[in-house]
Amino acid sequence: MRAAAISMPRLDKMPGMFFSASPKDSKEHSHSLLDDKKQKKRPKTFGMDMKTYLRSMIPHLESGMKSAKSKDILSAEEVMQWSQSLEKLLANQTGQNVFGKFLKSEFSEENIEFWLACEDYKKTETDLLHNKAENIYKAFVHSDAVKQINIDFHTRESTAKKIKTPTPTSFDEAQKVIYSLMEKDSYPRFLKSNIYLNLLNDLQANTLK
Repeated sequence: MRAAAISMPRLDKMPGMFFSASPKDSKEHSHSLLDDKKQKKRPKTFGMDMKTYLRSMIPHLESGMKSAKSKDILSAEEVMQWSQSLEKLLANQTGQNVFGKFLKSEFSEENIEFWLACEDYKKTETDLLHNKAENIYKAFVHSDAVKQINIDFHTRESTAKKIKTPTPTSFDEAQKVIYSLMEKDSYPRFLKSNIYLNLLNDLQANTLK
């Protein structure tokens, strides 16, 4: 007696059943997904370069002000001297940090960052001037700069010409414009801000203890 042949359905065609693809198909699919991810995650080189540059140039602004440490090394008299002039404020490392924090609250931290970058640039060795000048220009002065500073067209064009053959004074003109802007605009508001007044009051209170 011959046994009846039993027709088995193909499992990969049954609804609700899922099976992995063949190794070849799986490999091709994996490559496709990796390619898609690479394209989606491909960074904008210009933006990333500038962020790296800014972190290396101004680490104290990236990390923020350490209030506790500042109060340990500052005196109320020293902080009061910051109100005498912007020059006195910027001559102090902690003063730079506190003022930078204030400017960040006003969304204008690019001014202090540019000013500090220029101060650092002036101390640069001759063989490194070209590379550093180009980085500062791209970060702050160029019309598409990540943190474009507010300078007039003439100063912007003049600075662009100077960095072609860079010297330690290539950014002096633009730096003076930004310094004047901070001195007339941001600095008076800083002296009336809670950031400055609270720090001063805390130090004065500690002095009386």
